Amino acid sequence: MKRIILSLLFLLTLSSIFAQSEQKNRVIILTDIEADPDDTQSLVRLFLYANQIDIKGIVATTSCWLTSSIHPESIQRVITAYGQVQPNLLKHEAGFPEAKTLSALVKNGLPKYGMKGVGEGMDSEGSEWIIKELEKDDDRPLWISTWGGVNTLAQALFKIKNTKKEKEAKKLISKIRVYTISDQDDSGIWIRNNFPDLFYIVSPGDYYEHATWTGVNSFVKGIDNTNISNKWIAQHIQQDHGPLGAQYPDVAWGVEGDTPAFLSLIPNGINNAEHPEWGGWGGRYELYKPDFSKAKEGGSIVEIAPETRAIWTNAIDNYTPYIPKEYGRSVKQDSVSFKNDKVTLWRWRDDFQNDFAARMDWCFMPFEEANHPPVPALTHPEHITVKSGEGFTLDAFDTIDPDGDNFSFLWFNYPEAGTYKELIKVNGTENAHLASFTAPKVTKKETAHFIVKVTDKGKHPLSRYKRVIVTINPK
Repeated sequence: MKRIILSLLFLLTLSSIFAQSEQKNRVIILTDIEADPDDTQSLVRLFLYANQIDIKGIVATTSCWLTSSIHPESIQRVITAYGQVQPNLLKHEAGFPEAKTLSALVKNGLPKYGMKGVGEGMDSEGSEWIIKELEKDDDRPLWISTWGGVNTLAQALFKIKNTKKEKEAKKLISKIRVYTISDQDDSGIWIRNNFPDLFYIVSPGDYYEHATWTGVNSFVKGIDNTNISNKWIAQHIQQDHGPLGAQYPDVAWGVEGDTPAFLSLIPNGINNAEHPEWGGWGGRYELYKPDFSKAKEGGSIVEIAPETRAIWTNAIDNYTPYIPKEYGRSVKQDSVSFKNDKVTLWRWRDDFQNDFAARMDWCFMPFEEANHPPVPALTHPEHITVKSGEGFTLDAFDTIDPDGDNFSFLWFNYPEAGTYKELIKVNGTENAHLASFTAPKVTKKETAHFIVKVTDKGKHPLSRYKRVIVTINPK
């Protein structure tokens, strides 16, 4: 028995160390909660990562769907449920804040729509809180994860511009990173036009069909969509998973349409929030000036306006899934390929849904009965340099699993993430701990991104990744 207890303590400590090894992304959430049940759904998921994402504020706001009221009480209700499971979550990873800590971070925006809530005399508890957080002695970017309207941020920017010296204002604004779920009020385009250097991720306009974030809940023909089904949600999230799962409402329009605005902040080995062009759980985005002049009306009531500068927006992946193979090599590539912007997000959907389900189990299960993610480890640096035409080998031999589970490897090149856009295939097997490649012949310096995905075989198979960036120099 003593040996078992010591082993469990070691595994818990190991899990906690790896959970805290990366610098946390700090974030303020802007949510039009009660406009759609999906904000509450996203809050449930967010709090399961409250030890890995540094939540600095949760602001109740308006949107085009909720123009004249805000509902902080609905945020507090989810926090109360989180507080009931927080002690058990701590058995699995360290760092989950107390419910009273999160409760104190709930702030009010103005119950006004869009630009009607921006200008002189329009300061709110929420806009002042954003400025206060920006003024802290903290070099980390401040992410504004926007699930509804963005006028609370617009007011903070308005006040900074009009009350701060130019140098100080520029410094504060340079810390801001925005990921907004489309434009849900008319202040988004105002921000982008008036603060041209602001880091801003958005699928602009009001036609949601054109938005990358819809990959979180799109039914995709040709793949298994079970894990966004109502039956799956009921079984793995809502029922028999404690009071936090019980707060997860049924789908009314689309499940968790706001979740992509924070998925890229979760430390999983592939996410790098500062590089949207590299791709990850929140999708992949590129910096350019989009042309939505021919977009149809229809997604919301926000008027489509032309962009005046480059923004981080929709990018396209060409993706062929790997699927299980019954005999011989354990995986093979599917016969169906997909190419569009939503692929950049839903290609990871099995992974982040399994992760969600496993963490819901943490709400009530003891450590030894639940699943915990593997910890990939390379035998070489994450950045290497090779010459044109040269062979090289990548290796994740030192990977471990805190539960002692068996795990699988999958190596692949991610062409869209690097400057070299042609697929570089694995020489031989892609599902061993090491994989061999041949650098393509290049005439100028190029970069290529290679990913190893490690997936355990526990209940709700969990995946973590390592990204290797290879610089290819011409001979």
